[in-house]
Amino acid sequence: MKHAVYQYLSKVNSPADIRKLSLSELPVLCAEIRDFIITETAENPGHVGASLGAVELAVATHYVFNTPEDKLVWDVGHQAYAHKIITGRRDLFHTNRKYHGISGFPKMSESEYDAFGTGHSSTSISAVLGMAVAGQLVGDDTRNYIAVIGDGAMGGGMAFEAVNHAAETNANILIILNDNKIAIDKNVGAMSRYLLKITSSPTYNRWKSKLWNFLSTNRPIRNKILKFFSKVGNALKGTILRGSNLFQALGFRYFGPIDGNNVVELVRALQGLKSIKGARLLHTITLKGKGLPMAEENQTTYHAPGKFDPDTGEQIKSDSVIAPPKYQEVFGETILELARQDERVVGITPAMATGCSLTIMGKEFPHRVFDVGIAEQHAVTFAAGLASQGAIPFCNIYSSFLQRAYDQIIHDVALQKLPVILCVDRAGLVGEDGATHHGLFDLAYLRIIPNIIIAAPLNAIELRNMLYTAYLQREMPFAIRYPRGRSSQIEWKQPFESMPIGKARWLRQGEKLVVISIGHLGNNVVEALDSITAEHITPAHVDIRFLAPLDEEMLLQVAENYHVVITVEDGTVKGGLFSAVTEFYAQHQIGIKVLPVAVPHHFVEQGDMDSLYQEENFTPEALADIILKNYPIH
Repeated sequence: MKHAVYQYLSKVNSPADIRKLSLSELPVLCAEIRDFIITETAENPGHVGASLGAVELAVATHYVFNTPEDKLVWDVGHQAYAHKIITGRRDLFHTNRKYHGISGFPKMSESEYDAFGTGHSSTSISAVLGMAVAGQLVGDDTRNYIAVIGDGAMGGGMAFEAVNHAAETNANILIILNDNKIAIDKNVGAMSRYLLKITSSPTYNRWKSKLWNFLSTNRPIRNKILKFFSKVGNALKGTILRGSNLFQALGFRYFGPIDGNNVVELVRALQGLKSIKGARLLHTITLKGKGLPMAEENQTTYHAPGKFDPDTGEQIKSDSVIAPPKYQEVFGETILELARQDERVVGITPAMATGCSLTIMGKEFPHRVFDVGIAEQHAVTFAAGLASQGAIPFCNIYSSFLQRAYDQIIHDVALQKLPVILCVDRAGLVGEDGATHHGLFDLAYLRIIPNIIIAAPLNAIELRNMLYTAYLQREMPFAIRYPRGRSSQIEWKQPFESMPIGKARWLRQGEKLVVISIGHLGNNVVEALDSITAEHITPAHVDIRFLAPLDEEMLLQVAENYHVVITVEDGTVKGGLFSAVTEFYAQHQIGIKVLPVAVPHHFVEQGDMDSLYQEENFTPEALADIILKNYPIH
């Protein structure tokens, strides 16, 4: 990929190179970095909007602080592209999110400048607080500890927990709040309104501008003024804003808001704050998608837009061919149908309304769709409260994010047998977002919980009917997990049919060997078996559909008629379908050979789906080879 010849960026191989530049040269460097990100992500898709808005934050922070000795943690790691580019990964950036390339998120094993791995949100303040306290314990007070939190992450409960704890530790930490007023969808909740109140006060902003302009032109006394500001500024803000300052109440010294896309103003603010000890918060206002007009105007779409024209920003659409629907679209259309039939149906999502397609229902029934922000724990217990009063909640959370609400699933939902419908989106391998986002553990972590039905559809029709079955069933929680991407069927809008809970179906009869699959990966099993043409090879295939309750009658039938069982699942080998089948046979003292096709006991890195499927033996070709090698010949 060809780039423009950059006057400054081409010479930046580490933050030390940035520190050689004058303050007046930094705006040009920022413009070059922004151009580099646009050019790269236009061809190699990634998280565009948040990183474009955070360019100046990355440059100013590395310019002022002595990273990597000073510890810098980027919350919501997809805002950190500029950070990666200026910390020695510019020439590797074309491999960003690719198979065997660099991660799309900060990763400790990738660079000494990545002080902490951050694929999930709202973790940065806890991490830097832990680092700072560790420094206190060994008597090291020479380092600075900085967290950049933004893209909606400040609304996450974990961030509040960390802020609440920080003041009690006397830790020397700096929180840079990257306030771009949006996560993927528009920010929601009281925190968003509170930050808007601060940033929209005309009186306060006029006062703030005069103060910062004065500091900018009177550098020798800046530190003295900042110390004075730290003592009386919050009181002034409370008076001007006619309300107490939340961060001040929680023990932080609050500064700002300032323009987070003005690198000169940022540097001067950070230089002043560097000399102040204790817990500090700098509130910066940035524009998500800055530098790409279409991304500035369509911030949700350009959070991760796919390929686009770097000059115009226009998204590059694939050829318009009739394709099966995405599972997310099937969910969105189906819940809308159910909502039309029954006013008790409600939808819940933690800041993923567009991604999970709850926006389809939200357009018609906005008062029955609840985007609770980045708050998975709250989403699940909120759904439990709704269910306890007769509502029918469909709580849609990505598999890797549902991990964050595990106690709530156990304590608030399953223990009380509340009929919450958990729609576990992005289950299995998800591709380029990598280890922090793959949904490989939900089958295992859900299966060990009592009082919960666990299902996975083979295709769009099965997903539709599972959602309908879950709607009808009012006895206990019902989890439906499905992958990112498209189903195998085009004609899927058929009349609803209730499914027998806990019953598998035979897709192919055979002898000697049977493949038991769960979920969408079963389509590759079908293709693999279709490719096996030898007359003496006649494997059977079962779509088990329900991991809990298990179809024990089917498993006994398999044991009576087959010699080998191969389980196929797009999850971890420990705890899921393979474990369930082997445990059943062990408990019944049935001797039968059971072999797994699943993800081994490790974390899977990023990459395109084809490469990851080949690595994990999920392709039809690999499955056919495994079946042939293990088919009994006698």
